[in-house]
Amino acid sequence: MNLNELYRLICNIVRIGTVTEVDLDAEPPVARVSTGENETDWIRWATMRAGTAVTWWAPTPGEQVLLFAPGGGLENAVIMGSLYSASVVPPDNGEESAVILFPDGARISYEPETGALRVTGVKSAYVQAFDSVTVDTRQVTCTATEFITLNTKDMTVNTETMTVNATTEITLNSPTVTCTHLLRTETIEVQEGGELFGDFTHMRGNFMSNSVIVHFHVHEMVQSGKDLSGGPK
Repeated sequence: MNLNELYRLICNIVRIGTVTEVDLDAEPPVARVSTGENETDWIRWATMRAGTAVTWWAPTPGEQVLLFAPGGGLENAVIMGSLYSASVVPPDNGEESAVILFPDGARISYEPETGALRVTGVKSAYVQAFDSVTVDTRQVTCTATEFITLNTKDMTVNTETMTVNATTEITLNSPTVTCTHLLRTETIEVQEGGELFGDFTHMRGNFMSNSVIVHFHVHEMVQSGKDLSGGPK
């Protein structure tokens, strides 16, 4: 091996190139990279994990990458990582922030200075946990422009106070609704009858039964002795 060949191999150990093609159906997936006047054969790219835990994030055509070629032969090269370029600028410039920007505009970012984790621009999100999901925080705000659906076998809400504001209507669709203590309401309407048990005290207003105000009604045909009075008017 002459010095020129040795120099060429040394220069090829680390090179900068641009992804030209990606084959996602290959096993393992591979890509071609243009570097200088050369184009590599199908080569693999490095990933964060490829053991019992596996990560996936494929490079895309036009992406500027760093090539590492053991021994200087491009046929043995692998893509070690990506580089910012004039056409692809970083999505943030924070000293400690971490940001992922996706092609559809979705963005995941965390800013240690403010402690804010933000996920924006996604169309849907799905979390599946076979045992439990715990959200432990001081305040939770959930805003849905159309509707929220909760499907569960049992539900328990433990809170000191609760306020439910509905501009039109709240429907409780259940065979039985149980209130174990005080139920306070401004008005009430019972449409299909029922039963009342215990003592009741009525104050401030009229109590009407079958068009008769109970505490104002009078009896006709009143007689002394053991006779009963007539019905109320």
